[in-house]
Amino acid sequence: MSLRPRPQRRGIPLRAVLPNAVTALALCSGLTAVRFAIAAEWERAVLMIMLAAVLDGIDGQIARMIRGESRFGAELDSLSDAISFGVAPALILYLWALIAAPKIGWIVALLYAVFCALRLARFNAQIDAADGPRKLAGYLTGIPAPAGAGLAMLPIYIWLWSGEEWARDYRIVTPWVGFVGLLMVSSIATYSWKSLRLRRHVRFEALVVVAILLAALVTAPWQTLTVVCLGYLATLPFSVRAYRRTTPPRASAAAPASTPPPDA
Repeated sequence: MSLRPRPQRRGIPLRAVLPNAVTALALCSGLTAVRFAIAAEWERAVLMIMLAAVLDGIDGQIARMIRGESRFGAELDSLSDAISFGVAPALILYLWALIAAPKIGWIVALLYAVFCALRLARFNAQIDAADGPRKLAGYLTGIPAPAGAGLAMLPIYIWLWSGEEWARDYRIVTPWVGFVGLLMVSSIATYSWKSLRLRRHVRFEALVVVAILLAALVTAPWQTLTVVCLGYLATLPFSVRAYRRTTPPRASAAAPASTPPPDA
């Protein structure tokens, strides 16, 4: 009597549905932001991008908590990020300011969306490389897509709380959006929030800072987002310097191997 092999189960496990549903909600938030931008409801458009960033930050945590990680979820997350933090901010910024210079403004919006997609493609290509030097050191390569979307919309924050029309000038917004796109595809080392570890004696102070930040976001969201963006930009030189200190120079490491043996 021969034993029949058990059929292999196919499909996505049930525990992976919840994090994937959260990722789908982030995708819906990004698309809804475009809808609000078409209606010139700029505050709601920006808030939808912020909601997509929050959902993008918790879907991975949920997947790890319930052990629902899957390759399908990783691909869906990247597709959601490309739309929520690449396509949606590009369309919002174009309809808000870049449309004043239709040709160059559309080119910059396209480049920003393409750079975001390239940054996500590079991340996916290296997702299985656990021995990457920057990943081992706790750093990212370039700024992540959610941070790029938040930085790209900095002129909108300033315009919303100040009402100054210079913040909406395409001559200012155009180079800024291009600069943020270059930061996403750049090779600079940036801090990874997942690798940060707090010491025990500063945990209470960290909770106080988080509470103050949340209170500021509720009472003065646009001013707070402006300060957060400027603070994040200020960390970039420190992250580059810190990574260089933790990584030995390649030239000095390769020097002993390239030295020819002495003559006998």
